[in-house]
Amino acid sequence: MSGDDRPPTLAAVSEDLPLGYVLDMSGGESSSLFGRRLSTTILTPESSDGAFPADLLSKKNVATPERTIGLGQDLVIPVTNFYNEDKGFMVLAGDVFDLPIRKDIIHRVVRWQLAKRQQGTHSTKTISEVSGTGRKPWNQKGTGRARHGTLRGPQFRHGATMHGPKPRSHAIKLNKKVRRLGLKIALSARAAEGKASPAPCLGIKFPLIVFDDLEVPTHKTKNIVNYANQMENSKKILLVDGGLIDEKLKLATQNLHYVNVLPSIGLNVYSILLHDTLVMSRGAVDKIVERMHTPINR
Repeated sequence: MSGDDRPPTLAAVSEDLPLGYVLDMSGGESSSLFGRRLSTTILTPESSDGAFPADLLSKKNVATPERTIGLGQDLVIPVTNFYNEDKGFMVLAGDVFDLPIRKDIIHRVVRWQLAKRQQGTHSTKTISEVSGTGRKPWNQKGTGRARHGTLRGPQFRHGATMHGPKPRSHAIKLNKKVRRLGLKIALSARAAEGKASPAPCLGIKFPLIVFDDLEVPTHKTKNIVNYANQMENSKKILLVDGGLIDEKLKLATQNLHYVNVLPSIGLNVYSILLHDTLVMSRGAVDKIVERMHTPINR
């Protein structure tokens, strides 16, 4: 097949591609280079032509800043680091980061999560457990007083508590598919909120940022404060790494009440909603997508 007859495979993407742009496959045909199964492929610009070779790009530019949310389309997002350096691009899986926003699913997952974490260790003593005598306080008849058989009843001081709380589980049932869908919707909501934000990530209000890695040179807290000040929306920041949390990063953030660190396995819906900005490392995105694509054990 000649160069003129080659079907276009990728939408035209320039080197300064704005955040949230959608990469569409032209003609509805799958590409051997770029498909849904390679949704976490890392794209790094290797020449002045941009992130993609010029011969693989069609002349028709279908990328628009105002995209329709929830179509399951793969998203292209620039990758940076704590120093605001350009680290290329990354493709976010559309079936994880571009789902329709459903508040009912989010509500069910958050309710399940908050109920699940309740300790349920509250306990009160019943009439058989409370300390006290078992003697009948007075005669059944002849005193004019109400009938009682023990001083440990709830009517008396230091008596028992009737129908009080006992240790139990507050957990409610929620299917695994719904829990997984809730996490996908939360990630999609964060990606959708920054759909019109231009690159670079730092210095703007963008709730989803992808870093090359979360390694810091020192454990000094002031460095994390300086990094956070570069973000416009820095009231609550959640850092998510792919593996074990770096000890320097853990020490640098432990005294900051507005910066929290989680491994990718601990990422959850409630933590995403609780923070204004979600910063994920490249490895964290790969781990999360792999986790979402893993079959559910029944």
